[in-house]
Amino acid sequence: MERVAFLVDESGTRVDCLLNPETVQVTRLAGLRPRGGPDGPLTGAGLADDPLVFTGGGRTELVLDLLFDVDFVESPARPEDVRALTRPLWMLAENSTVEHGWPRPPLVRLVWGKTWNVPGVIAAIAERFDAFTITGTPRRSWLRLRLVRVAETADAAQAGFEEELATASTPTVAPGSAVVAAADGATEPGWSGVRFDLLAHDALGSPLRWRLLAEHNRITDPLAVPAGTALAVPAIGGAAPPPEAATTTGGTP
Repeated sequence: MERVAFLVDESGTRVDCLLNPETVQVTRLAGLRPRGGPDGPLTGAGLADDPLVFTGGGRTELVLDLLFDVDFVESPARPEDVRALTRPLWMLAENSTVEHGWPRPPLVRLVWGKTWNVPGVIAAIAERFDAFTITGTPRRSWLRLRLVRVAETADAAQAGFEEELATASTPTVAPGSAVVAAADGATEPGWSGVRFDLLAHDALGSPLRWRLLAEHNRITDPLAVPAGTALAVPAIGGAAPPPEAATTTGGTP
């Protein structure tokens, strides 16, 4: 299953969701307000609608409903408390970044397959727990997250995923060679310890190209790639079939 992930722009950290959301609600508020004067809004008895001032800009919000359950995590990484899985998402709503001297939440990118790549900040998060143990430990979480898209030009908003890839850095590994998956020592539940986004950065010049690297090596679950796996590096222009030596690395051949 291809999971939703949040990429923190400043640090390159990747925060994965345990499961894909069943629904995504997208809201767009246009840049406008009622026309007014010194004494209040301007209107008239013969008007069907109040006059408006078109200010430009606006606001785009995404609401994701996510499910986390410790029973979905493979042993031995399975935690007892589901909050161990959802805590990284809560931290994305904290004012951990400073801009122009003012604290703010970190800029993140919502990445989901090839069709969702939205830059923004986590504006709100709410969590409902159930499946409690006898000691009061929650094992399941229903989490709602609201992402507000950051300011972009209209052209940049339409360019999407492909434009982001075009600004990637130069790959450090030549196409046709291999990159070895190395664990970074972390022990997050449900994760092999291999930073697949960093592998994509080294091999293809951008962490957002992790999907291309996974497809080229026929990997169905990048979170479960064992440390030490050799991955074939594709050409950026297209993902040609991998060499026979790499067809069984990580996923289903």
